[in-house]
Amino acid sequence: MGMIKIKEALSRKEMKQFILFPFDLYKKDKNWIPPLIFDEWNTFSRTKNPAFEHCEAAYLLAFKDNKVVGRIAAIINRKANERWGDKRTRFGWIAFTDDLEVSKALLDAAEKWGNEKGMKGIHGPLGFSDLDPEGMLVEGFENESSITSAYNYPYFPVHMEKDGFSKSVDWVQSKLKANQPVPEKVERINKLIAQKYKLKVFIPKNKKEVLPLVPKFFRTLNSAFSNLYGFTQLTEKQIKYYTDAYFGFARPELLCFILDEKEDVVAFGIIFPSLSEAFKKANGKLFPFGFIHILRALKKYKTIDLYFNGVHPDWQNKGIHSLYYAAMNKVAIERGIEVAITTGQLEPNINAVGIWDNYQREPYLRTRCYIKN
Repeated sequence: MGMIKIKEALSRKEMKQFILFPFDLYKKDKNWIPPLIFDEWNTFSRTKNPAFEHCEAAYLLAFKDNKVVGRIAAIINRKANERWGDKRTRFGWIAFTDDLEVSKALLDAAEKWGNEKGMKGIHGPLGFSDLDPEGMLVEGFENESSITSAYNYPYFPVHMEKDGFSKSVDWVQSKLKANQPVPEKVERINKLIAQKYKLKVFIPKNKKEVLPLVPKFFRTLNSAFSNLYGFTQLTEKQIKYYTDAYFGFARPELLCFILDEKEDVVAFGIIFPSLSEAFKKANGKLFPFGFIHILRALKKYKTIDLYFNGVHPDWQNKGIHSLYYAAMNKVAIERGIEVAITTGQLEPNINAVGIWDNYQREPYLRTRCYIKN
């Protein structure tokens, strides 16, 4: 048996190995969704990703018999540690062969890297921000993931526990029949809520109507998510980065903003057509044909992914979230959309998860953040 060697990816060749390793690991798995390779380069770039204003990272590769058998990103998010009063290393983008020596070597190396910089614990999978992939799949392996969902083989969580990690928190996702009628009870209550608080449900007609609301949306997102596990507020540069990444291909009819009397965004529901099949066909590459598959998926779709939803803290516990869910429900009916996959919602966040009790749904994916002190 060969020895496990851990090496930090420093050269372009090594970073290419880091990025492409999952393409080899999951090449026969129909439920894994390949990311776009150029997106991965941008995310890991210390010059292009604005998170590096308050983060530092090491990209570690595991070799056995001169072959890559695993990878892990070790991250220190100084803003997050300051916000939560922690001194923890994050690990993310972890992938490894079914070899306990490999997983242990990777996790030990990430922990050691953080400890040498003064950290006193490690948790993950987490990214640079909440808008990066987070969590490790622990239930729902039989289901196709989405482009924003974590995916891994069933042996991953087994290795985590054997390597001394325990559950910190779970995110849950549901699969819904998107075009089911809006419950009469919900319609009635929503009408009263909108009248009482003088709120308006706004669905843009075109991208020109979207752009003025994007900064307001991100301000509300920063406030709405402020108390969620590990969250740190996005900087202005990060907001610009994610605006370019997401809203360039957003479908206006799938965006819902709840506006108050001052036209401020007090709540939001951001939905995108499912791009899972398109990303599979692209297999990480936009050219020569990958972009065609993606453009087609954005125009013709029967499945949607519920990306972001939230309510400003000043408006929480007033039932506001039901307004955008019902509005999106009606859009799905009008457009013949059949299936909706919710984003990962923290299991303890009863307000967010509980809204689905009014709809027919089934559990879809469960992902987990592990911790080791």
